[in-house]
Amino acid sequence: MRKSPNNSVSALHDLSALDLIAGFRAKQFSPSEVLEDVLAHVALWEPHIKALYAFDPDGARAVARQSTARWQKGEPIGALDGVPVTIKDNIATKGVPVLLGAATTQLVPSEVDSPPAARLREAGAVIFSKTTMPDYGMLSSGLSSFHPLTRNPWDLGKNPGGSSAGAGAACAAGYGPLHLGTDIGGSVRLPACWCGIVALKPSLGRVPVDPPYVGRVVGPMTRTVDDAALMMSVMAKPDRRDGMSLPPDNLNWKALDKSPRKLRIGLMLDLGVGQALEKEVREVVTNAARAFEVEGAVVSKVNGILTRQMLDGLDNFWRARLWDDLSQLSPAERAKALPYIVRWAETAAKLSGVDVVRGFNATMAIRVAAGKLFADLDYVISPVSPVVKFAAELAAPLNDPDRPFEHICYTVPWNMAENPAISINGGYDAAGFPIGVQIIGRRFDDIGVLGMAKTFEGLRGEQRGWPSVPTK
Repeated sequence: MRKSPNNSVSALHDLSALDLIAGFRAKQFSPSEVLEDVLAHVALWEPHIKALYAFDPDGARAVARQSTARWQKGEPIGALDGVPVTIKDNIATKGVPVLLGAATTQLVPSEVDSPPAARLREAGAVIFSKTTMPDYGMLSSGLSSFHPLTRNPWDLGKNPGGSSAGAGAACAAGYGPLHLGTDIGGSVRLPACWCGIVALKPSLGRVPVDPPYVGRVVGPMTRTVDDAALMMSVMAKPDRRDGMSLPPDNLNWKALDKSPRKLRIGLMLDLGVGQALEKEVREVVTNAARAFEVEGAVVSKVNGILTRQMLDGLDNFWRARLWDDLSQLSPAERAKALPYIVRWAETAAKLSGVDVVRGFNATMAIRVAAGKLFADLDYVISPVSPVVKFAAELAAPLNDPDRPFEHICYTVPWNMAENPAISINGGYDAAGFPIGVQIIGRRFDDIGVLGMAKTFEGLRGEQRGWPSVPTK
């Protein structure tokens, strides 16, 4: 146990990245000491939650020793020098195969770091492991045909969500402060919701992605908003490998002070599509909106922008996209994938070209609807998930490949519309399981969304302690 620079007593693995950097600077502890504490904590938790892939403690120790030497000289190389980090399976890191969570993928080591991994490494981060994900990132679950089943630290019988399953579980369990995931329909926000952490889905292009794709972003998964902003300050730099990356911008990622006074906030609860909103989720999100209203915001209820036609269109498009890959495999190879995924994707063989194009066009319709919504609003507050929790062994809350996306109706619109959106814990159910709140902003207002979340950290009331290592 050490005293952090803010005078609270915490184990090193529980300290925020900002507190770690302050501790390194004050020579209270070293990157090597922090890494060893994280590794010891991982050893206690990992048999229970199975969050890691390509765990490399020895490689990390070598990097931490180099960082320790730099801090002893007072010469850190970047904003994250010595801070432990994990990176999701599908974000390429040099020398490690990108498996996409699927047993169908060839074990071919990546030749180079992807853009966000490269930026983290350049900033001095100590990358000690990759994290698990479900097959092809197409499930909101810790279920995978390659990785072991990843479980939720808050309740081992429950799902951590996905597709950034391992990152969410690792963050909640205390595998250091910084974790990196990807999101194309809710894949950082849903695990954040179910694991009680913070996760930002940035504006499209804010963090370069390789390979880039419609709606696909890389986002930080942390315990605090300040740490998410710190990661963004490092990763939000253009990279020529992503033709959709945004141009350089002098964003001040530390300028998160934001008063809600007179802000126009929409409260989005009942969508008219997807799974019904559970009572405990409704209460937590409504309370969050009231907290902003008390601080001077003008809150009004708004309708959802997603329609049944839009959701079914996205479903058809994504089925066809994955079937394009799976259909090129032999039947024996294809059989290695999760049966749920194969059953979902293979129905695309019966879709016409017009069906698929119509599905893709749903992204344009969503973008138009979002633009109209934010013409009169500054921010929207909504649930992240309509359900509080679901079993660890399931592929999705409904576990029905014919209805795979009924639970992402609060999250997927903002990928297609390119708006920044953040999940932050808002409260708990009667059993103490976390419930996330989503805050969405206008395109490119990533700083504003982080600022609103930072304000909410001070409004939401006392938080429960993080999960403890199981004793059995």
